[in-house]
Amino acid sequence: MEEKSNLEVVILAVSTLYKNPDRKEKERASEWLLNLQKSVHAWTIADELLHKKPDLESCYFAAQTMRSKIHKSFHELPVQVHTSLRDSLLEHISQINQSTDTVITTQLCLALSDLILQMPSWQRAPLDLINRFSNQSYILPLLEILIVLPEELESRSVRLGENRRLEVLEELVQCAPMVMEFLAHCCTTYASDLNNNTPILTRTLRCLTSWISVKAIELHDLTDNTVLALAFEILDYKPHEGKESTGALCDAATECICTLLQYLEDNNNQQDLENYLFNNILKLDVSYHISVANEDQNKSIDYCRLFTELGEALLEQMITNSTKNQMHYSVKVLDLVLMCVGHHDYEVAQITFNLWFVLSEELYRKNNKELTEMFKPYIERLITALCRHCQMEPDSEGVLDDGDDFSNFRSKVSDVIKDVVFIVGSSSCFKQMFLNLQNPGVTWDQTEAALFVMQAVAKNVLPTENEVVPKVVEAILNMPPSTHLAVRYTSVLLLGELSEWIEKHPHVLDSVLNFLVQGLSLQGLGGAAATALQNICKICSSCMSRHISVMLQLLHQLDTFAITNNAAIGILKGVAAILSRMPHAEITVVLRELCKMQLTPLTQLIEPNEVHMKGTINDPALWLDRLSAILKNTEVHNILPGEIHPCRPVVLEMWPVLSMIFDQYKKDVRIMEQCCRTVRYMLRSASQQLQDILPSLVTQIIRIYSEYKHSCLLYVGSILVDEYATDPHCVNGLLEMLEVFIEPTFQMLQQENGLRNHPDTVDDFFRLCARFIQRAPIPFLKFSALVPIFQCGLLGAALDHKEANMSVMKFFHDLINQGMVDRKSSDFRERHQLVNDVLKEFGQSLVSTLLEACVFHLHVYMLSEVGDVFVQLLDFDKEVTSQWIAHGLESLPKENSVGLKTATPAQLLDIHANLIRATTSKSVTHTLKDLIRLYR
Repeated sequence: MEEKSNLEVVILAVSTLYKNPDRKEKERASEWLLNLQKSVHAWTIADELLHKKPDLESCYFAAQTMRSKIHKSFHELPVQVHTSLRDSLLEHISQINQSTDTVITTQLCLALSDLILQMPSWQRAPLDLINRFSNQSYILPLLEILIVLPEELESRSVRLGENRRLEVLEELVQCAPMVMEFLAHCCTTYASDLNNNTPILTRTLRCLTSWISVKAIELHDLTDNTVLALAFEILDYKPHEGKESTGALCDAATECICTLLQYLEDNNNQQDLENYLFNNILKLDVSYHISVANEDQNKSIDYCRLFTELGEALLEQMITNSTKNQMHYSVKVLDLVLMCVGHHDYEVAQITFNLWFVLSEELYRKNNKELTEMFKPYIERLITALCRHCQMEPDSEGVLDDGDDFSNFRSKVSDVIKDVVFIVGSSSCFKQMFLNLQNPGVTWDQTEAALFVMQAVAKNVLPTENEVVPKVVEAILNMPPSTHLAVRYTSVLLLGELSEWIEKHPHVLDSVLNFLVQGLSLQGLGGAAATALQNICKICSSCMSRHISVMLQLLHQLDTFAITNNAAIGILKGVAAILSRMPHAEITVVLRELCKMQLTPLTQLIEPNEVHMKGTINDPALWLDRLSAILKNTEVHNILPGEIHPCRPVVLEMWPVLSMIFDQYKKDVRIMEQCCRTVRYMLRSASQQLQDILPSLVTQIIRIYSEYKHSCLLYVGSILVDEYATDPHCVNGLLEMLEVFIEPTFQMLQQENGLRNHPDTVDDFFRLCARFIQRAPIPFLKFSALVPIFQCGLLGAALDHKEANMSVMKFFHDLINQGMVDRKSSDFRERHQLVNDVLKEFGQSLVSTLLEACVFHLHVYMLSEVGDVFVQLLDFDKEVTSQWIAHGLESLPKENSVGLKTATPAQLLDIHANLIRATTSKSVTHTLKDLIRLYR
């Protein structure tokens, strides 16, 4: 947008966006306004709209535009206009009144905060704001600015760089006394009427929270703090005495104290503040009980958060300072947390889960039997309470739906129990749940919940246990059909979890199998029966060989059972596990029958006029998925030299069908991906014995890739290289395959945003190249296209797609590594020289590119793979790599896009020293994170 738009046209576009019922007109207006926001004219248009205030929607658009421009495009403004922008924003904020929409207020406050962060000439801005806006008319926007300023600083949404960030933080620390004085003034002025002054007091508490969260306030200043005292007064919930606060106030008070507790957790030398918080939070147990009695769940959640955060803050002391004779006083908080776990609503209990996880981690790490024993009573109470929460509604008729809130909660309960059960002992927990089932009058929902807990710990019960488990198994096998469906469902899953016990007690295997097979055909039980059957086939595979004919008969009826395709695949995996334990001579016969069950319907679907529907038996992907599961999970060991692999005859029969699928569905990327996956496991299954199908396979994938560029075909290529590139007779053919792949790949990646738009292709292409480096390093290092491949990798280094970037880094890592590994091998000298030649030409480009990618493009979680490359470079030639790193760091910009100083020379020297001193990927990653912080 080269010319500034007329203001009336902008107002009309905004009106169209919000009020015009025509969808196409809305879309046109939206696109036009987005382009306007990207243009440099947006600054003046937003300012003019805010002055004119034509309507609510235009003001919102203007405020949001102003915030967006300062946030993302502040570099467009010359330094000399920063002051006039500040004055204009202050003027707009001074016109905010009670009728101003809160969204507009927030956007303007965010805009001003982002301006403060990027305007070093405006020093100690909070003091100026308090002096200008502290009278009653402007109290709300002032508080809002003081809230969002530390939040924006902490969020790193504006790329300031660590030096500017620390500079702003130091200013906040200097301003903190006056801010605290202002907040105290708000409390004393407005706290006498909580209900009418809720907006101001809520923001007052949020403001303290915000400043605490960035550690701008000293902890020792908070013991007798007025705002903190107000927070506890608000939380002192006594409606019968007329002391009742709104939900917003309670939430703000809770958040404030929880933030302080998190701060305290990292600074546990503040005894006075710790005692103050501990004593005041413990007093809230009465308020919690009142909230429960009044069915005020939001307040119950607030108190639970407080108790839990207090527990986490004091956990280290609680464990370290507890002795056999005397537990640390802070252990009282666990009673409060368990009181909340006992709340009738499971959402309250769920808040406490992280505390139990951290407690179990600490006790497991310390591995002190006496210490663990001391916490046993608390965990016993926890499991009992969680079991009660897992009870389904008594009037439920079926099983729980996967993915609903209660089902997700039970899944988290299972995880918690698995984490903490070592404290009480799995067998002890299992036994206690069994004893609960013996209680007179136990209801079906109580029974099901107990079985659910038993299922969570069953794998940890010793296979030699002979007191309780036999009774449980017998009870399940003799369960009458009239038993509630949910109880039967959980019982079946429990049987599957007891598969290790069943393996040691083979006399029950036949009964268990009959029970599970019957369950497959029952509506609602089929999925659980399939899961249990898979577990038992896998764990008891050596005992299951005698049942293989029965399992094959079962598989012929697979699609008549009341199970999903995933459950069917689970059974196939289980049968494949049995197959893996059979004699080689028998494997071929059984595998052929297993695969034929999938190949027969696949062959029928190759007919040109056949309609395939996704997810049905008319979908080729379904049968390919099942075929993949069989091939992947059939593991054949101890093949003797000269012995024909048991899978080879089956694969040779399978390949023509898969080849026809390739041709028939070459336009359908979904089916092609599934077929490529099947081919992958086909090649793996009879490794090194399928050379006779390679020519036709390579020819076919090259032909289809040249036309449709499915990246999954590159992945098949990488499997071929992995399996056959060590064979000298195959190397040249595989390199020719790569050469044919390169032209269409580079053609696609060289388009505008080609790498970003095709990350799967980048991922699979560099995976293919990395496999060449691993399997045939010298031919690949001499390959004529190595230079353009390396240059493409340099472009891909900045790609912020995790899998694609990992493959690029793996390519660089493995290439450099070839110059160092197997030093005693006959070809080491040649490999080392070839790698040295590549790095001599591209080493500086590689290092500079990696540093720039880390600083400006990659997510922090992607740095470890970059660290691997740096470690390889340093190992290869530390002196030269040191020079490359020094030059790469020197090339980084000295200022960011808005003119803020980035890294100082001294800081870059430290980064350089730490990088060249690093010996592990982890240490490199830490240093790269330090570097990134200086620029973001």
